[in-house]
Amino acid sequence: MDPAKAGHPESRGDPRDSGSKAANGGGQPKQEGWEDARAFYENLSPKKKPKSPKPQNAITIAVSSRALFRMEEEQKIYNEHGVEAYVKFQLDHENEPFLPGAAFPFVKALEAVNMQLRALYPESEELFDIVLMTNNHAQVGVRLINSINHYNLFIERFCMTGGNSPICYLKAYHTNLYLSSDCEKVSEAIDEGIAAATIFSPNRDVQVSENQLRVAFDGDAVLFSDESEQIVKAHGLDKFFEHEKTHENKPLAQGPLKGFLEALGKLQKKFYSKGLRLECPIRTYLVTARSAASSGARALKTLRSWGLETDEALFLAGAPKGPLLEKIRPHIFFDDQMFHVEGAKEMGTIAAHVPYGVAQKSRRLAQGKQNENSK
Repeated sequence: MDPAKAGHPESRGDPRDSGSKAANGGGQPKQEGWEDARAFYENLSPKKKPKSPKPQNAITIAVSSRALFRMEEEQKIYNEHGVEAYVKFQLDHENEPFLPGAAFPFVKALEAVNMQLRALYPESEELFDIVLMTNNHAQVGVRLINSINHYNLFIERFCMTGGNSPICYLKAYHTNLYLSSDCEKVSEAIDEGIAAATIFSPNRDVQVSENQLRVAFDGDAVLFSDESEQIVKAHGLDKFFEHEKTHENKPLAQGPLKGFLEALGKLQKKFYSKGLRLECPIRTYLVTARSAASSGARALKTLRSWGLETDEALFLAGAPKGPLLEKIRPHIFFDDQMFHVEGAKEMGTIAAHVPYGVAQKSRRLAQGKQNENSK
């Protein structure tokens, strides 16, 4: 039976028919007729959307409102005229849906995977669960709800903090990944040990798959720790290659996104166990500046030691990542280096910056000096 039709009266027939047959001594027993009737009336309430999984069982993706939807005009009003003007604008336009933002295709792909998981495992709660995290005031919630319903998104959990940072709620929601357009909130989440990234819209639109979730990861300071990048920064590439060769069989420590890859792998195995490896609606990619010959083995052996794998591994030996990502067309690409994020954006890839590791210290120092010079 189609799960979407489970709550429709036609899918069960008229319960009065079965009850009357039982009463006349023919057809099904009276108890079964009563059970059919009770199920019918329980399903009269609007239940077109599936039930949300329990947070402790789900893979929870927390998304900010400005990541999910485009809110540049509203943000400009907030910055120039303050919170009261912002709230008034939202109330005046609450029946106008927001346009899709950077995270929108990713969220749609998560829901497409959920649909296939529910078909294969109707009782399982091992699903993606999307939570809308926003510091918007509750009054703005109506427009957000209207927008979510307009696009037929399944987002039941909201966290609207009325101007306060929502970061403190991420652990309470069992968050596996937090996406925001606010780099300060993302850094705050990373500092709290939560996988997080600042998501950016691409410079041009590229069509992405509607049936297969594609997620691309950088290696160092994303899936892995920044140990190797520290060697490069301190001693240069030659010392790095020597270090990687010496420690080839020693797994790297985990980075901030390791847990998210692990969660994706867990869902992939649910499809593999049904003989659907080739048809799996989740595909993962390692896209790294490492060289395969001199430093690639350690990356692959680290993943193996964790019991993880990516479907594809691309070692670029320092070449630009944008052209390869243009061919992959991922729903999201995670990298700790902003120049790789910018390169991906130029080629039409939705990219997300992970502010973790030694590269961020250099970046913050440069920003600090720039701010001092501008005073």
